[in-house]
Amino acid sequence: MTGSGKRPPKGDVNAHRLSLEDEIRILRSRMEQLFAQENSFTSANVIEISSLLDLKINEYMRGHFRRR
Repeated sequence: MTGSGKRPPKGDVNAHRLSLEDEIRILRSRMEQLFAQENSFTSANVIEISSLLDLKINEYMRGHFRRR
């Protein structure tokens, strides 16, 4: 976010990166909550969130190294 409280333009690379970082944080937190509830890393719900988290992390890493 900028100082005005508005989101940067959609084409802004940093805005996309921040969005991915937020998604990753949210998914990780959700995965931790599900693990605590189900006490299993192999439950279908935990695996589903974990797989989505993997995709988002890979997407973030591809974008991160592409900009270097």
